[in-house]
Amino acid sequence: MKRALVCAFLFLPLALIAQDNASQPSSPAPDKQAKTQPTPEVVPTSVTSAKGFVLEDATPVRLRFNRTVSSADAHVGDTVDFEVLQDLSVNGVLVIPKGGLAFGTVTEAQPKRRMARGGKLEINVDYVKLLDSGKAALRAVKAGSGGGHTGAMTAGIVATGIVFFPAAPFFLFMHGKDITMPKGAEFTAYVNGDVKMDLAKFQQPSPAPQEAAPAASAPSITVARAKLHFESNPSGADIEIDGNFVGNTPSDVEATDGDHTVTVKKLGFKNWERKMKISGGSSVNISADLEKEQ
Repeated sequence: MKRALVCAFLFLPLALIAQDNASQPSSPAPDKQAKTQPTPEVVPTSVTSAKGFVLEDATPVRLRFNRTVSSADAHVGDTVDFEVLQDLSVNGVLVIPKGGLAFGTVTEAQPKRRMARGGKLEINVDYVKLLDSGKAALRAVKAGSGGGHTGAMTAGIVATGIVFFPAAPFFLFMHGKDITMPKGAEFTAYVNGDVKMDLAKFQQPSPAPQEAAPAASAPSITVARAKLHFESNPSGADIEIDGNFVGNTPSDVEATDGDHTVTVKKLGFKNWERKMKISGGSSVNISADLEKEQ
């Protein structure tokens, strides 16, 4: 079953719409038309499963784009990261926390072409990370059976509001005929198939019985973390710290005090890698100029 966000818009229909709007004398100025949509209220979700501790198929997961993705510079194979917008609990136990990460993959990217042909952009919604570091597969729409297009989001579906954009949808075309999914665009993905989970991995351990307090308690130790700001040329590259994926450029990530190996990689370019000693509490700007592979 193909699970994909498919955005394939043509420039000509948009131009016709723009001309129709311009021909109406009573239409307000463009700056008055492009009003920011009100952000939908996001509240924690709790579901009950009769199958046990199971995250059931078609359970909705509200997500938001962490960065802008455009057909102008996206490449097939690029990783796209999303932010989870609400806590999700099963039988009263938290399994997906608000602020968690979900990931997708660019499966088709084509910039605008000649003859007024618009760009194409297709993104598979792959999975969301669970509280126990496991994964739950996702798909783009609720329907899970039937025709081969049940996982595809078409231009018509976008127009009906499955994707919430931080600005009026007209601004999806601010780059001409290239297709752009702006940072902050929200949408609902759905769990793809039942996910059986181990309840013990999600429950907080019971506190140990308190003993008599010692004469002097040891002071608590707070581990300071460094803030790393990553940029790359071109942007949209994967960021790895010690071999673990942490986001895409441009992005801010945190790292613990000590020695780390930082890698910035993008399909079609040589890996950019540096060994760094990071001090807790510091702020570091990292800029990677990626070299194309021969």
